[in-house]
Amino acid sequence: PKVCEQISHLMPRLLESLQDDEILRTKLFGVEFIACKSGTLVTLLYHKKLDSEFEAAMKKLASKLDVMILARSRGQKLLSGELNLVDELNVDGQIYKFSLSENAFIQPNKAVNEKMIAWAKGCVQGGADLLELYCGHGNFTIPLSFKFKNVLATEISKSSIANALKNCELNGAENIKFLRMDADELMGAFAGVREFNRLKDIKLSDFNFSHVLVDPPRAGLSESVINFIRNFKNIIYISCNPETLKENLNELTKSHKVIKFALFDQFANTHHIECGVLLEAKDKF
Repeated sequence: PKVCEQISHLMPRLLESLQDDEILRTKLFGVEFIACKSGTLVTLLYHKKLDSEFEAAMKKLASKLDVMILARSRGQKLLSGELNLVDELNVDGQIYKFSLSENAFIQPNKAVNEKMIAWAKGCVQGGADLLELYCGHGNFTIPLSFKFKNVLATEISKSSIANALKNCELNGAENIKFLRMDADELMGAFAGVREFNRLKDIKLSDFNFSHVLVDPPRAGLSESVINFIRNFKNIIYISCNPETLKENLNELTKSHKVIKFALFDQFANTHHIECGVLLEAKDKF
């Protein structure tokens, strides 16, 4: 679907309400939506100071539309009430619950996201341990964890890691270790070039990684990360940029072969496309 029903039904009502309210429409330059099981969050972006009069109008609108509203301006953030973002994903008949943050990355198209996760799960046939880079709030981590003995997942965003830990509890996933660590730091830890306090309770040598999953930003993988993940027999690569994926695959296919390739259209009628690739090492491990 191009947009979920919650947002589709809300947009014209929100637009009409904003047009009728001078306080709320003045210097408004952007509107963002997050729709989930627990409700809809509307983020309003402004080029002005948000005063008490504005806050009263915002809360009135939130009550009228039955939504959560977050207003942002330079150095300011106002909430209409308690922020509670919890969503559910149905993947092959299994329900997974996710706690979300308004300022953290989430997959934009829920229906397509469910298909992406199902595809990634289908890439695993009897895995040992999983290493995941750029894990976010656990979108792939949680569902895939039930196909592995142990999972080590890393992410640089503090809020995403906090949500990932909550999501483990929500889904009863007990075999995952989350680390707030970027890819370069993780590679340094594997190479033993320095010690990290964040790893004091985790012994990397105890893991038997059969798979690595990467879901990098649009810039793709750096040369050093490519060389690092070559050390793993199976690579699951989720890409939001076909151009950088092509460049990365030119290097990865020197040591690995493509087993599966899938396209996911998260943004209907645009040039954006999400790709999933499963690679397997050419030489035996």
